Amino acid sequence: MKNAIVIGSGAGGAMMAKELQGHFQVTILEAGNAFKPFSFSVNNLGKLRKTGMFLDERMISFLFPSMRVQKASSDMIMVHGECTGGTTTLATGSALRCDESLINIGIHLDDEFEELAQEIPLSTDHQQYWSTQIKELFDVCKQLGFNPAPTTKLIDFKRCVRCGHCVLGCQTGAKWDSRQLLTESISKGAILKTNCKVTKLGIDHNTNTVNTIYVKEHGKQITYHADLIVLAAGGFGTPIVLENSGIECESSLFVDPVLCVAAPYSGVETNHQIVMPFLMQRDGYMLSPYMDYLSYFFNKSWRFPSKNILSMMIKLSDSSSGASYNKGVEKELTSKDQERLKFAVSDCKTIFSKMDIKEEDIFLGTLNAGHPGGMLPLTTEEAETFHNQRLPKNLYIADATILPHSMGNPPIWTIMALSKRIAKVCTETFI
Repeated sequence: MKNAIVIGSGAGGAMMAKELQGHFQVTILEAGNAFKPFSFSVNNLGKLRKTGMFLDERMISFLFPSMRVQKASSDMIMVHGECTGGTTTLATGSALRCDESLINIGIHLDDEFEELAQEIPLSTDHQQYWSTQIKELFDVCKQLGFNPAPTTKLIDFKRCVRCGHCVLGCQTGAKWDSRQLLTESISKGAILKTNCKVTKLGIDHNTNTVNTIYVKEHGKQITYHADLIVLAAGGFGTPIVLENSGIECESSLFVDPVLCVAAPYSGVETNHQIVMPFLMQRDGYMLSPYMDYLSYFFNKSWRFPSKNILSMMIKLSDSSSGASYNKGVEKELTSKDQERLKFAVSDCKTIFSKMDIKEEDIFLGTLNAGHPGGMLPLTTEEAETFHNQRLPKNLYIADATILPHSMGNPPIWTIMALSKRIAKVCTETFI
C-alpha cells in the first residue's frame, strides 16, 4: 500500500485523511497539540477587564494555547486554531454551502455535498431554543426585508447547553468538529502525530516530486517521506510552507474580516445563546447575531457586562489582496472593502434603531479575521485536476488556499466538500 502524508488536521486535512485511509496508509502531521476547550471562567475573566491587564489580543494564546492570534500590517487581528481539529474547534458550528466561485470556474460539488449531508448530521430546527430577544431581533430583521434565515448547524441540540462559547471550544461535545473525522481515520489505521510542524518540502526537480518532508517534531528536526503529500495547513500556514519550499504563491490573500456592531441591551444574554442563530446574506457581506469575545476582553468600548451586550456580526467578503509570509501577514482593506463595511454598519444601525437603541449608544468591535485563503486559487484550467502546475506532481493542497475568492461566510462545509473531491482525484491518480 502506498503512503500518504496529510499536513494539518482541520476541515480539509481531516477530511482528506478520512477519505484516503484504506487506499493509502495515511499519516497526519499536526503542528499543534490535542485540543482542549477554554477552561477559564469567562465571567470571572470579564470582571478582570477593569484592571486593565488585558492589553493585547495576542495575550489570549497564554490562556487558550489552541488559539493563535497575530496582527496584520493593518493591525487587523488574525485568528486561527493550531491543534487537533484546527480552526473547526473554534468555529461556530455553522454549515453553509458557498461554492459559487467554484461553480464559476466549472467545479460542481453536488455529489460531495450530498455525501457530507449523509455523513454529518445537520440541523436548522433550533428556533425553540432562542431567547425572547433573539426572536425579537429576527422579527425586526424580517420586517426590514433583510430575509433572515435560521443557520444550518453542526450541533446536537440535545447535548447543547447554550453556553454561548462555541468559539472557545465545546465543553459537552455537542458541536461537531473535524476531530471526529480524525477518530474515524485512526480507527481504520491512520496515524496521527501532534506537535509536528512541517517547515518545508524537499523537491526532486528531475522527477518533479516531493521527496522529503522536513518536520520539527517535539523540538527535534526529522524528515518524512511519502508517495502522496496533501498540504492542508490552512490559509495562513500553507503559503508559508510553499514559500519555504521555493514555490511561489499569489498576493491574493482574503481573510473574511469580521466587525461587530454592538449596543447595551439589558438582559439580552447574547453570551448564552446559540452562536449565529440566524444570518442574512447581503451584497458582499453577511450579518448575524454574535458575541465577540476578542472585543469583549480587549476593546475598551465593550465595558458592559456580557449579558447586557447585543452584538451583530458583519462578515465581509473582502478583496483578494494580501499575503501570508514567514515575516507575518500583509493585509489591508481596499477602498471597495471599506465602502462595503460602511454599508454593513449602516444596516446594523438600522436594525438597532428598530429595537429602540439610540445611535449614540452603539459601539464597534475590533476588526478581526479567521477565514484566510486564496493565495494559490484554482482556475478553470484546474477544474478537473485540482492541481496547480507550480506544484510537484505528488503534492496537492486541500484547504482554503485554493479557493478562488472570499466567501464572506463560514467556509468549513465547502472546504470539506472540496476535499472530498480532491481525495477522489488523488485516489484515481495514484492507485
